[in-house]
Amino acid sequence: MSRPMPLPGEVQPIRPAATVILVRDATEGFEILMLRRTSAAAFAGGMYVFPGGRVDGDDHLHVYDALRRGPSHAQVLQQRALGDEWRGFWIAGIRESFEEAGVLLAYDAEECLLDLRDDATRARFEAYRHALHEGALGLDTVLREERLTLAVDRMHFFNRWITPEGRPRRFDTRFFIAEAPPRQAGAHDTYETDDSLWTTPREALARHTAGERGLMAVTERQLVTLARYGSVAELRAMAQAQTEFPVFRPVLPPGT
Repeated sequence: MSRPMPLPGEVQPIRPAATVILVRDATEGFEILMLRRTSAAAFAGGMYVFPGGRVDGDDHLHVYDALRRGPSHAQVLQQRALGDEWRGFWIAGIRESFEEAGVLLAYDAEECLLDLRDDATRARFEAYRHALHEGALGLDTVLREERLTLAVDRMHFFNRWITPEGRPRRFDTRFFIAEAPPRQAGAHDTYETDDSLWTTPREALARHTAGERGLMAVTERQLVTLARYGSVAELRAMAQAQTEFPVFRPVLPPGT
């Protein structure tokens, strides 16, 4: 069993992670996909979060160079800001979005975004999703089997957050923004998350203020920023034009 808090003087490992803010057009502005972590989760239990997780060793494999589109020329600054391990963060974000939320950012053989609208296709990809969770196969295998190419060019680096010292688990997380493919609604995985919903940033913040939905401080801050934009088009334009990628290093108040 893991300790709830680090021992005095103990060095906490900081794990690299990637999180994806999936967005889609809505009647009023745009919506984002949020998942609720199970109450038993070791990190952020019971909280509503964006899909994401740790960067695994396999996410850095060069095998993905032949299985991705992007980063594009317009993403050069994003790539530079991510550093030498840029590949791992992009791949991890796409993999985690599929594992946790059932949304796979990929192009099919006809170079169209993956379409999961029919029952047979959804069932096949749900089987892939469970196999990935269990470690029975890698994402690269799914891509080859289905003749898919990862849509790195549609996922834009947004900002970076480092968990404060003193938390039981610490992550160095790169946040990305991506438009969800039109024919992929997404859903929680029933492993680490037990609820999923599409909501506007303003509604998510209002429900949190009312005590109806728990949010981590980092999620709340991201939602406040997202609420400034009125549409997916505005959000896309911001993400594509961004030239600076802030790094946030919050500090816990004394006695926390």
